[in-house]
Amino acid sequence: MIFIPFLIAAFILLLIYVRPGTRACRWRADRARDADGKSYFRCAACGAEVMSDSGKPPRDCRKP
Repeated sequence: MIFIPFLIAAFILLLIYVRPGTRACRWRADRARDADGKSYFRCAACGAEVMSDSGKPPRDCRKP
């Protein structure tokens, strides 16, 4: 009986933190292709390529 609130809380946290837009994307940095202060990222799942100003991988899928 005590586990039910924990299961509900875990489900709500999953809904908040799991983003369906990037579920399949696996971004990989390629430091050799960085240019003009931007970081290059390529998705291993869909093949999308992105130059990021922040140095962090994108949060959304950029399928070609």
